[in-house]
Amino acid sequence: MTLPIPVLDHVVINVRDQLDEAAKTYERLGFHLTPRGHHTLGSINNLAVLGTNYIELLGVPPGGAGRTDVLDWPQGLNGLVFKTFDADATHAALAGAGVPVLPPQSFSRPVADGNAAFRTVRLERDAVPAGRLFFCEHATPQLVWQDEERRHPNGALGIDRAVVASTRPEALLDLFARMFGAGAVEGGTLRAGLSRIDVVEPGQLAAEYGDAATPAYGRADWMAALVVRTRSLARAGEVLRGLPGLAERGGGLVVPASQAFGTTIEVRG
Repeated sequence: MTLPIPVLDHVVINVRDQLDEAAKTYERLGFHLTPRGHHTLGSINNLAVLGTNYIELLGVPPGGAGRTDVLDWPQGLNGLVFKTFDADATHAALAGAGVPVLPPQSFSRPVADGNAAFRTVRLERDAVPAGRLFFCEHATPQLVWQDEERRHPNGALGIDRAVVASTRPEALLDLFARMFGAGAVEGGTLRAGLSRIDVVEPGQLAAEYGDAATPAYGRADWMAALVVRTRSLARAGEVLRGLPGLAERGGGLVVPASQAFGTTIEVRG
């Protein structure tokens, strides 16, 4: 069967049981967030909806214990989610290629104009030490990508890049090649629609982001950074002015992981 084409749908930032604080943090960074969502799976979220993808702040209600896939991970970027228009076909193709995937899962969450519904195909947890990889089929994309939700004070337009740090980058790159075909991987990069996913060694991460980098917290593999494109770097700079640790780097602005719930955020024009 034909392997899926890699297109980034969204990224997940795990905030555990601190979604209220995380939402305030990302609003301080200039993101407009959707109203609080409540999944039928027991998790809760707020989204920063961008042009063709989005950032999801994912957590559980205080005292919630049902989502071990949320609570068992540290705070920070821990999910890379790819688009699919047919969860069943994606599951069959990946399984046929020897990729360790779980059966499609259906869930939903109420929104103002109806019920946003999804089907996901997740890779088995042990397959990706750095975090979670899965595919998302949107049954109701019009309820997610609404123009009024895409207007951000920092001018954010989309996710240009996600960075994963690994002591064995070839392992994740080999997995990407099995998922999408060898031609989808170039060097240490997976091209994913308008975005790219770079897999780097920890030393490369430190050289690129220094003190702003997401710490390993004892891990050998971790999802570390996002590069967000803005329509106006000057506008983003006004919003971020005074943020502790904010740094200029190569024509962009870098928000340290300590100021973004465990994820380095780079903003570029």
